[in-house]
Amino acid sequence: MSQHPLIDSFFLHELANIAGKASLEHYRTHELTVLENKPKADYQFDPVTQADRLAEKLMREHITKIYPEHSIIGEEYGVTGDSPIQWVLDPIDGTRPFLCGLPLWANLIGLTIDGKATMGMMSQPYIGERFWADHSGSWTSSHHGHFQLQTRKNIPLDQAILHTNSPEPIDSHKNIHFTALTKIVLMTRYGGECYAMAMLAAGRIDICFDFALEPYDIVPLIPIIEQAGGRVTTLDGNRAEKGGAVLATGCPILHEQVLDILNHG
Repeated sequence: MSQHPLIDSFFLHELANIAGKASLEHYRTHELTVLENKPKADYQFDPVTQADRLAEKLMREHITKIYPEHSIIGEEYGVTGDSPIQWVLDPIDGTRPFLCGLPLWANLIGLTIDGKATMGMMSQPYIGERFWADHSGSWTSSHHGHFQLQTRKNIPLDQAILHTNSPEPIDSHKNIHFTALTKIVLMTRYGGECYAMAMLAAGRIDICFDFALEPYDIVPLIPIIEQAGGRVTTLDGNRAEKGGAVLATGCPILHEQVLDILNHG
């Protein structure tokens, strides 16, 4: 996987440190407030907090200081700049669990070059766990150590573990045969947010499907999964950097089987 020669994973960790510090200032505190509700399809409550905006603001400032020529796209402040090198930021992916005090949120940081995701970071600062990918592979670190990630391969579909973030969108997408898939797999789990994608890269979950993702939801996770041996596409089998209905699997063979079921039942 290509990587811009002036950027390495050290900068990803710098940005994660900045976002983590800003996020933790408001996590599990009485000062945490919802500044705005941005309801979207299938979800009546999609909150924005001061932690979301602060974390993105500070990451943007640091990127602009070090790489002023680069473009940035983020959930809270949109697109700035015009460059084939673009940073993709979701300052707090999982704001709803963030509000609930559940450590299933993370700071997401991605990098695209000519539209292709090449580096990514998922950092959970409260737990102190990170998952990231660069030219050397896909990695995780925590107080348990530093390990290379590897997806699980050659799992029969009836033994596979499936995750989607919420059952809410299922009834609204009758053309996507998700229920048919749940009847075949070993079990289906909900509510893991971006952590489910990280666990797919770590070989603990086999299939992750989300009905509607934005670029900043998925771009940072694509390199982590791909560098660990998995695959990430839209339902038509194309690359997923632009978001939409996104399927991630740990095994390319399993991926084709799941695509066929989701598309045709």
